[in-house]
Amino acid sequence: MVDHVLALAATWTAWDGRPVPAGDRLYTPHKAIRRVADHMVDHLAEMEARLVGEETRPDHWHASATTTAADLAPFTGADLDEARSRLTRLARIWTNRLDALTPDELDRSAGTGWTFRQLAFHLAESAYYADSVGDLTARGTVAPGSGAGR
Repeated sequence: MVDHVLALAATWTAWDGRPVPAGDRLYTPHKAIRRVADHMVDHLAEMEARLVGEETRPDHWHASATTTAADLAPFTGADLDEARSRLTRLARIWTNRLDALTPDELDRSAGTGWTFRQLAFHLAESAYYADSVGDLTARGTVAPGSGAGR
């Protein structure tokens, strides 16, 4: 999932600044990265709490219903580098954690809710946020102020 998201994100420096509608939501490059990272952190916190017998805490993310001013900022090469670092590290944490669990622990997870295996498959659905923005080179969009199309 992270590789797919980052492959799409590599095209987002071409974003024209207009949010992309998806259903009743709007998506931007920054919002897509925020949602993928938040989703990974949220379920990692859930899994860790359940593993040590703590009660899980609900997240208080703004989620995808809200588009913040930061979500509307241009998506630069530096933002792509940050996204690569952040998402790659989160993916490594997930991989390490899941690899440390036995098959029984994956399928008979502590606490209530989805099994940890189901959580991992659910995280793959986070690609939805990036897919909502899509491959911007395929859409022919250009970066604001680039002069293209003038």
